[in-house]
Amino acid sequence: MKPAQDALVYIVDDDASVREALAWLLRSRGLVSECFASGNQFERLLDRGFSPAQPCCLLLDVRMPGTSGLALFDRLAAEGLVPLVPVIFLTGHADVPMAVDMVKRGAFDFCEKPFSDNALVDRIEQAIARSAVVLAERRARQAAQTRLSELTQRERDVMQLVARGLPNKLIADQLDISVRTVEVHRARVFDKMEVKSAVELSNALRDAA
Repeated sequence: MKPAQDALVYIVDDDASVREALAWLLRSRGLVSECFASGNQFERLLDRGFSPAQPCCLLLDVRMPGTSGLALFDRLAAEGLVPLVPVIFLTGHADVPMAVDMVKRGAFDFCEKPFSDNALVDRIEQAIARSAVVLAERRARQAAQTRLSELTQRERDVMQLVARGLPNKLIADQLDISVRTVEVHRARVFDKMEVKSAVELSNALRDAA
């Protein structure tokens, strides 16, 4: 699996040697990384309204002074960022039960130290692929919502009935307008929503939900 070219791996670990080893490993596999020496340091990124614009994942040490990996994961989850930033915990043997619990709560995976380079990179690439899918879905939803916002109220009325599969005559009867008016609004809805059929329109509405 080839990761997205613009992918970014965040490394949060208080051990400088671990950060350097991971950054070197990722560079050797064509992956870009950004290192943080503590959970507190990564939190400052969150405080600035962090919202990833590229596929990414987070390698997160469980035990760190200050903000622990577990506390940082809780904040990411509370802010709805875990789907966009899949978390792979880096754990010592004693921390495995906690890491398993975090996976049950939405973390992508955990990797026990010392870890296998190949296995870790495989999971990182899979996490990035998941992030890319979620990011694409979010962009599609935002685009659909923007297009929806450009519709007039009458166009919205017609759109809802078209999406339900009603023919123009029934739409005209329900809205007490002429069939010709329905046709005009329908054409405008299709144009603004960038669709060519009622099925595509229904899919676009689902994307915007």
